[in-house]
Amino acid sequence: MTAPTPLVDAHHHVWDLAVRDQEWITGDTLAPLRRSFTLADLEPEARAAGVTATVLVQTVTVAEETPEFLALAAGDNLVAGVVGWTDLTAPGVADTLAALRALPGGDRLVGIRHQVQGEPDPRWLLRPDVLRGLAAVADAGLVHDLVVLPHQLPAATDAAAALPGLTFVLDHAGKPPIASGALLPWADHLRALAALPNTVCKLSGLVTEADHGTWTVRDLRPYTDTLLDAFGPDRLMFGSDWPVCRLAATYPQVIDAARTLTGTLGEDGRRAVFAGTATRVYGLR
Repeated sequence: MTAPTPLVDAHHHVWDLAVRDQEWITGDTLAPLRRSFTLADLEPEARAAGVTATVLVQTVTVAEETPEFLALAAGDNLVAGVVGWTDLTAPGVADTLAALRALPGGDRLVGIRHQVQGEPDPRWLLRPDVLRGLAAVADAGLVHDLVVLPHQLPAATDAAAALPGLTFVLDHAGKPPIASGALLPWADHLRALAALPNTVCKLSGLVTEADHGTWTVRDLRPYTDTLLDAFGPDRLMFGSDWPVCRLAATYPQVIDAARTLTGTLGEDGRRAVFAGTATRVYGLR
């Protein structure tokens, strides 16, 4: 009998509205997310799905959040890694990263993310102060998670080319316009990024880029086929984007869709997408 494919959820969030507001949760569409979501909420779903490890990812550009996430990871045997936030433009970013690593749970810090999608400058990643901060992330042995919109992918490609010693992990496949059915120019931009060997992509966040009420696996397939062709399974990792995924799908539905969309891969390819890539890239224990 073949052993079940290991399952690492390489992208999820938590937040506690009693600790701080999540200012991005506005409007009717996001209204179902306007409540607290904790590890205690996630763990029964993750365990039932066979998830053995997760990566907890930042939600807001607030310095206090990362130490809080590291403390959560230190007290939890499911969270194997934390992608936090720090001000990449600060002159002392290297010292800040070292201080974070020294905190309880600091050994779980695996990457840094900034909400580039909210920056009005499409070339923000190429600012000299940002590139200096990204170089400090590389020097610290961490990766950089990219959360960008399709029109920001060219700048991400240029940044990755400028910093070959830093691994860039593209969250949510660069947020392709799945609801519209358009592939271009997203696919061209994505392939240019994937041509660089220091880039990796997450098979995550796609259901919320589709039509929330009517999406099917068929709607997602042109985009996931593009990802598989551009990155290959050894540079692709699964992430649920829980609880944001709940706007369009349940946790099991997201996993089932990803398994269906990668069903043509061999066993080695599936193990890479669902565990191996995340474990290697983030250095998960």
